[in-house]
Amino acid sequence: MVDIITALGLAIPAGLNAYIPLLAVALAQRFGWLSLRAPLDFLGEWWMIAVIAGLLVIEIVADKIAVVDHVNNVIQTAIRPAVGGIVAVAASGSASEVSPWLLILAGVILAGGVHIAKSLTRTVVDTASAGTAAPVVSTAEDAGAAVLSLSAILAPILMLVLLALLAYGTYRLFRHYRKKRPVQPRQDGGC
Repeated sequence: MVDIITALGLAIPAGLNAYIPLLAVALAQRFGWLSLRAPLDFLGEWWMIAVIAGLLVIEIVADKIAVVDHVNNVIQTAIRPAVGGIVAVAASGSASEVSPWLLILAGVILAGGVHIAKSLTRTVVDTASAGTAAPVVSTAEDAGAAVLSLSAILAPILMLVLLALLAYGTYRLFRHYRKKRPVQPRQDGGC
């Protein structure tokens, strides 16, 4: 059960920055903190860690530049959810009785949802600040992704609490939106 919490917990920060949880998973495999599910256990190889680290540097730089970050977000729309699915399966480790397809789906949904929320928020922030807040917001997102990734690996129960809070927050936002939506009068004259 803890492996599943870790796996799903790592999918969440993938929506903020795909390469931070991927690098965390790779390093955790390399140093023996996680046992990754085959065939994704190759992520802990030094050459793969170097590739992920290089992609992370590109992501960090691109996300700090106001106009480039929008192009990067478009590209990352496919990458972040995919990485969410990958880390969810990889980090599930010994929980091999859970279907990898179910883990992929859950990881894609979690990372994709976070990515959509991030993209919408960043558009508003960048517009309101004329792009000057991009580096600050991006740094906060990267720090959040790092903390969430480390928490998922080192203290997975915290991720369970986070998932519960995320579900509750989503529920509250949905209810708030439904209450604010005006009731449209019927056009057909019916009751």
